[in-house]
Amino acid sequence: MSLEEMVLFLTQAWFIWNRRNGVIHGGRFIDPDTLNRQAAEYLEEYRHAQEQLATELVMQISREAWKPPPESVFKLNFDAAVFSEVNRFDVGAIVRNYKGEVMATMFARGPAMYNSEEGELLACRNAIEFGVDAGFPSLLLKETMLML
Repeated sequence: MSLEEMVLFLTQAWFIWNRRNGVIHGGRFIDPDTLNRQAAEYLEEYRHAQEQLATELVMQISREAWKPPPESVFKLNFDAAVFSEVNRFDVGAIVRNYKGEVMATMFARGPAMYNSEEGELLACRNAIEFGVDAGFPSLLLKETMLML
């Protein structure tokens, strides 16, 4: 059995089990041909959604190793995530010393942004405000997106 056939089989088995539970708990019977068609459609919809997610992913994964700041400076790393499907924006920041020790962290959640660029700019502002409010006299900023 190929991987493709195995995935379809497992999807069909899940549909059969789910429909069985539906019948037991007051639902109506669905004929097997309809069940098989629905399982195939469900699997195709899942694959399409996965392809969409892969193409819409804007994040860049950095392979660059963390580099410490000079001894008298603290490094402030930050990033933002825009979740338009749930109207949410998250920002996180971390401050480390020259040894790489975590000195402070911050996480905030807000309403959705129009786009990821707007989210990154707001994240930058929030991170700088956080660093200043936390009392760090000298900060080296490091953002993960190249758009900024």
